[in-house]
Amino acid sequence: MNAYYETRAGHRGGPSGAVTSEWLAQAEAALVNPPSSLPRSSPSNGSPLFSVIEEFNLWRSKPELAEAVAAIKALTAVIQRSEATTMMGLEKELHNASEALKAWDETSISLSAGCDLFMRYVTRTSALEYEDIRAGKARLIERGERFGEISLKARKTIAMLGQEFVRDGSTILTHGFSRVVLSILKLAAANKKHFSVICTEGRPDSTGVEMAKEMVAIGVPVTLIIDSAVAYTMQSVDMLLMGADGVVESGGIINMIGTYQAAMVARSMNKPVYVAAESYKFARMYPLDQKDMSPSPRHVDFHVSLPAPVQVECSARDYTPPQFLTLLFTDLGVLTPSAVSDELIQLYV
Repeated sequence: MNAYYETRAGHRGGPSGAVTSEWLAQAEAALVNPPSSLPRSSPSNGSPLFSVIEEFNLWRSKPELAEAVAAIKALTAVIQRSEATTMMGLEKELHNASEALKAWDETSISLSAGCDLFMRYVTRTSALEYEDIRAGKARLIERGERFGEISLKARKTIAMLGQEFVRDGSTILTHGFSRVVLSILKLAAANKKHFSVICTEGRPDSTGVEMAKEMVAIGVPVTLIIDSAVAYTMQSVDMLLMGADGVVESGGIINMIGTYQAAMVARSMNKPVYVAAESYKFARMYPLDQKDMSPSPRHVDFHVSLPAPVQVECSARDYTPPQFLTLLFTDLGVLTPSAVSDELIQLYV
C-alpha cells in the first residue's frame, strides 16, 4: 500500500477520520485496476506546452469540474503522450507542463496547489528509478489517474461530512458561490432536512445571486442580501458557511472579497464559521496581511459615472486569519485551523 495512505490512516484513523475507508480502498484498487481512458486533444505545432493548456481547457469546460482537477487530468495526459526515452526526461517534461499550467493563471491558488500536489504525489514513487521506461511510465499514468479520481470524489466526501452540521430549523449564511458549499446544502436538502439560506450578493461578480438561484432549484427557502447587510443579518443566522480559493499554512483561507469581514462579524457574535474546501486547495503559502498575496483584480461597476480622480479598489479576494474560523470541512476530515499545517506536511513532505 502507498506510504501516503498509510500515513493518512495513522494520522486521521480515529472515528472522526473521513478518509480511511474510501481513500484506502481507492489506493488499493490502483494496484489492480487498469487506467481509465482520457479524452485526447491534438497538439498544435508539436508544442507540448501548448498541448497541456489545450488539454486543460478541454477538461475545464466541464461545468462540474474544478480547475485544479482539470489540471490534474491534463498533467496525466502529458504522461500518456510523452515520447521521453528516460524517466528523467519524463519527469522534466511533466515539470515543464506543470509550470506552464501555473503560468497560465498566476492568480489561481487552487490551480497552483493542485499542480504542486500532483507533482509531489505522482513523482514520489520508485517508478522513477525503473530502467524500463515503459514500466515506469505505466506506473506514473496509473498513479496520476487514480489521484484524479480521488480528487473528483473530494466534493462528495466533504458534502457527507458537512451536511451533518446542518440542523433542522437552522438558518445558514453563505457568501458568494461555492460548488462544494452547494454540494453540502444539496445533500442536506436531499436528506429531508429543513433549513433556510441567506445569500450575500457577492460583489463584484454577483456570485451570490447564482447561489440563491440554486437554492430555489432545490426548494430551499432563500433570502438575498447586499454584502453590507452581513452585520445587520448575523443575529438571525446559526452559522456562516463558505468555500475557499485556497487554504494556507496558517489555517487561514483566501477567498472572494468580503469573506474576512463576514467571518469577523460572525465570530464577534459567537456564530460558528465553517469553511468547505478540497485538499487540493491546500497551498504552501503564509500571507501575513491583505497585501501579502498576488493581485486578483476584478472590474467593479458602480453604475454611475465617477470623476477621474476617484480611485477604485478592485481586489477580488481577501485573506481570513485562522482565529476567525471554527472548522474546515475537507476530504481529509473535519479539521481545526491549527491542524492544517500538519496536513500540509503529510501532503507535501
